[in-house]
Amino acid sequence: MTSILKVDQLQDSGGNAIITSDGAGNITTPGITTGKVLQVVSATDSTGRSTTSTSYVTASNTLSVSITPSSTSNKILVFGHSTLNIVGASKLTYLTVYRDATNIASTNGFANQFSADGAEYSSNAFSFLDSPASTSALTYQVYIKAESGGTAIMNANATTSSITVMEISA
Repeated sequence: MTSILKVDQLQDSGGNAIITSDGAGNITTPGITTGKVLQVVSATDSTGRSTTSTSYVTASNTLSVSITPSSTSNKILVFGHSTLNIVGASKLTYLTVYRDATNIASTNGFANQFSADGAEYSSNAFSFLDSPASTSALTYQVYIKAESGGTAIMNANATTSSITVMEISA
């Protein structure tokens, strides 16, 4: 037995349209946002990098991506992966992401630190949603720093780090 229910609109208990059909198979969801991926940009780097700097420095000029959002209301989903090491007993390595000249990772709830000595490595994944409110070209880049007395190392033992950004429609 087959049943067919034909409607042009579903409403919530308050009488508000939550799903509407135009009769040609096109459905709209008023008041419900469904973001779409508009563009994707990615970069990788497999060169070993190290620093003794206690201030953030670019991890790699190649671990950088540029994207130009099409609307100020769109979001940028940032995610990536890196392998970190620190030389120096009980010292820390820090990883963050900058948008242009601004450290945005910590303001988006992301902070990454790793403590080890020499032979231990940390595989680190990161992700967060950025709200740049811009239609200008934006550059997202991975930065690292070491705790005083330590040497921060990225991509030791021929590992590969990556960063990917996606523009998500509002």
